[in-house]
Amino acid sequence: MVVGVPNVGKSALINSIHQIASSHFPVQEKIKRATVGPLPGVTQDIAGFKIAHHPSIYVLDTPGVLVPSIPDIETGLKLALAGSVKDSVVGEERIAQYLLAVLNTRGTPLHWKHSNNRRMEGIRYEPEEKHDYSLKDLRPKKKPPNVSDVLYIEDMVTEVQRALYFSLSEFEGNVENENDLECLIEQQFEVLQKALKIPHKASEARIMVSKKFLTLFRTGKLGPFILDDVPEVNTAS
Repeated sequence: MVVGVPNVGKSALINSIHQIASSHFPVQEKIKRATVGPLPGVTQDIAGFKIAHHPSIYVLDTPGVLVPSIPDIETGLKLALAGSVKDSVVGEERIAQYLLAVLNTRGTPLHWKHSNNRRMEGIRYEPEEKHDYSLKDLRPKKKPPNVSDVLYIEDMVTEVQRALYFSLSEFEGNVENENDLECLIEQQFEVLQKALKIPHKASEARIMVSKKFLTLFRTGKLGPFILDDVPEVNTAS
């Protein structure tokens, strides 16, 4: 039985084990795969998956479980950022504020300049047609993505990285200071709104910025990231 907190890859792990077992011990029957998704709550019932025949071995997939209460705010924000709890429980904007606080405290945007130098310097892809994207466009698809769509998303990621890099590198305050950090995060919401091409007059602009920014992070578009040993930061607004 595979048990753990929501949205950590339990079903994906079972599919990987199943695929490895099938490659070593081919069977004629149709392969049953666990349903996966980028948001918590996809697996709602216990389901069995046969991974071996001689002897018969089954793995049970289970819905994610959490302790009844999380007294540590830092742990709660980590779980929310990882998508282990529904965004509506904490609020997309607060989760995005926490992510920005973590990135700024670690100086992560400054490293993007070196890891993605050519595109960070301003080499951009200009799409010939206007793209209208929703959050679903960043989720895994069965069909191969269109090349122009891939380049468009890469360009959007670069714009986000550039915006955060310049806002942090030009910031004259101290990210270790709570008030200074809050001011920087407010500035970054504004530059992210421009980078993500969200209309300035949109009534829910900050929520839209938060949702798109979190989607980029959770789908790995901003690069690999480990939340362990995160410096404690205050995200109170």
